[in-house]
Amino acid sequence: MKTRVIGLTGGIGSGKSTMAKYFASLGVPVYIADDEAKKILLEPQTVKEIAEVFGDEVMVNGLPDRKKLAAVVFNSPEKLSVLNSIIHPKVREDFRKWVDNHSNEKFVIKEAAILFESGSYKECDDIILVTAPQDIRVQRVMQRDNVTREEVLSRMDNQWDDQKKAALSSYIINNINLNDAKKKADEIFKLLKDW
Repeated sequence: MKTRVIGLTGGIGSGKSTMAKYFASLGVPVYIADDEAKKILLEPQTVKEIAEVFGDEVMVNGLPDRKKLAAVVFNSPEKLSVLNSIIHPKVREDFRKWVDNHSNEKFVIKEAAILFESGSYKECDDIILVTAPQDIRVQRVMQRDNVTREEVLSRMDNQWDDQKKAALSSYIINNINLNDAKKKADEIFKLLKDW
């Protein structure tokens, strides 16, 4: 029996990471794509490619600096696309190996902020979308990352809106109240387990 891949996504500040941790607490193996991408960013081959494409302005002590890189790519869709073309294939390959290592599981979860935007949603059997109203999401990110409202909105501009994502999602968790969100996650977990 093939291990089913469940995508877990949501816009910035939606609480998808919180939901990923909750599913992990239920015993589901969870692959956090952003964490793996951060590791891949520091691999020698990736460092070389980043330095060649983006130059010294994004490097600190010979390694890519994520804040400097973000400042460059979040203001330029073209540069963001170039960065994604370097990182995403490496994350995709890493994820495939990870799934192979969890082949005895009924299902696993891949948590990714840009599951739809990267096209990797096509490799998922089902998708869970975590949503919250934009004003709540903006407040969460401003508090979490100590950034301005404008910076948060700029990041949101690089992500699909919830309506577009919802049309392609199997399940939706509305994460305004964490207890309600966990109850919905429990329902989804049971459905996936019994599938």
